[in-house]
Amino acid sequence: MKKIILPLLPVFALAACGEEPAPSPEPVETAAPEPVEPALPAPNQEIFSTVFAASCPNAKPVNTAACRRAGMGSEDVICEFGLGDDEYLRNKATLTSGDGEWVLTDTETVCATGA
Repeated sequence: MKKIILPLLPVFALAACGEEPAPSPEPVETAAPEPVEPALPAPNQEIFSTVFAASCPNAKPVNTAACRRAGMGSEDVICEFGLGDDEYLRNKATLTSGDGEWVLTDTETVCATGA
């Protein structure tokens, strides 16, 4: 019996030692999230028609339009559109965000196509 108890003595000695409670974690200062700028709505025919009419007041009204992102991660949007009675997407324009709204780029060229 003594032979069994002797090897187990170190285990009993360690078990008898009390564990200290872990120190309480110190509060970590976290960075406040940066305010996120509200995203512009995706341009559709109605939005493009409004932007086009404001940029090119002498042009024919937009009859049809289809817009898509210029590329992956791009902020620009390419819109193909038809004017007046034209139901085909014959013209192209690029919209970009500016001051919280969509703005036509290269208005001189785009407005010349709608005259």
